[in-house]
Amino acid sequence: MITRPQAIALAALTLMLGVNWPMMKLSLRELSPMYFRAITMTGGALWLYAFYRARGVRMTPHRDEWGLIVKLGLPNMLGWHTLSIMGVKELASGRAAILGFTMPIWTVLIGALFLGERLTRRVALASAAVAVAIGLLLMHELQALSGRPVGILWMEAAALCWAIGTLMMRRSRFTLPVEALTVWMMILSAACLWLIAAATEPAPTFNFSAIMWASLAYGVLINYGFAQIIWFGMARNLPPATSAISVMAVPLVGTLSATWIVGESPHWQDWAAVGFVMAAIAAVLLPPRRSA
Repeated sequence: MITRPQAIALAALTLMLGVNWPMMKLSLRELSPMYFRAITMTGGALWLYAFYRARGVRMTPHRDEWGLIVKLGLPNMLGWHTLSIMGVKELASGRAAILGFTMPIWTVLIGALFLGERLTRRVALASAAVAVAIGLLLMHELQALSGRPVGILWMEAAALCWAIGTLMMRRSRFTLPVEALTVWMMILSAACLWLIAAATEPAPTFNFSAIMWASLAYGVLINYGFAQIIWFGMARNLPPATSAISVMAVPLVGTLSATWIVGESPHWQDWAAVGFVMAAIAAVLLPPRRSA
């Protein structure tokens, strides 16, 4: 049974992750995508490192743990965050959130197709629902005068990276605490992002507006900070169904909050896609009801 503090923390986590999508879009008005990711991920990693070190978590990897950090960091951190920010650049933020959170379905599908995991009727229905959602958004992007269908490719590539990384995490055995593992994946990915940004984008002037500084602070302190702390604190204790509900709600929160943060006006295709993706997530994450 979920406690009241857990319910409050879960609601806060869902809001933080959902609102982060339009906040990223807001940031891209004044900062290029790779520099945005590099700055916020670096800041978030440094303060998470200090937080967990102060709490006594072992933060220094042993020599034989570095290889796993790199292997898991490539899809889970560098792949997801690099590809998804390119998707946010091309798409409405709410739409990017909807597409990004198709990742639980890709996780189950990849496991069934390549790793011998069971492919159930619920997974098949979830796959069909995701296909409909992607088709609806792709149709609107192709019809719109300023449509950016390439953004859909960026987001689905990001979701695939996340799915592959999730499966790798499940099948890996590591002795480093998961908090330290995540922080070091962030640090190494941020170093790569600084190199990518320097090679592909003009250097920022840092002559930002107050709203932009607030958006960067949100990315560092909330998205890469408090949201991660809440998740680590709850992940081991939450039942799977409760976690699934939170995941389901994130694209909805992202779509709704984008209206007042960046002035986006969702179309009927967006709302329909939200419904299909939420149904798909429920199909693959919520446990089946036990018969009496």
